[in-house]
Amino acid sequence: MDSEAAARRWIDAWSRGWAASDPDTIASAYAEDAVFRSHPFREPHLGRAGAREYGRHAFEDEETLEFRFGEPLAAAGRAAVEYWAILRSAGKEHTLFGIALLSFDPDGLVAEHRDYWSTQEGRQEPPPAWGL
Repeated sequence: MDSEAAARRWIDAWSRGWAASDPDTIASAYAEDAVFRSHPFREPHLGRAGAREYGRHAFEDEETLEFRFGEPLAAAGRAAVEYWAILRSAGKEHTLFGIALLSFDPDGLVAEHRDYWSTQEGRQEPPPAWGL
């Protein structure tokens, strides 16, 4: 299994799914028994169905105005990927910065996903060299 290729497939699925507000596209990147922790203090979303439900809930609560992913850092079945987005919720813009820590199964599907993120009201651009 090629860790970088798996990470790029994950980025592609999230990019297409996020742009279309399509949780099924996002869920296609996850193994049936995946564990997805969308935040360190939340209960995990379990399996492909859990990833789908997370996407569905996120798209109901916010409108995505812009987003992008950084270059993956990948090796030994794992990857780290930064992400940035401008979201609108309750009539206000917010900036989201985060990093996804991923591990992959032998088929290149996400077996474990842990997110660490922060939001701030208003529009903030990524700092220089972000996502490299």
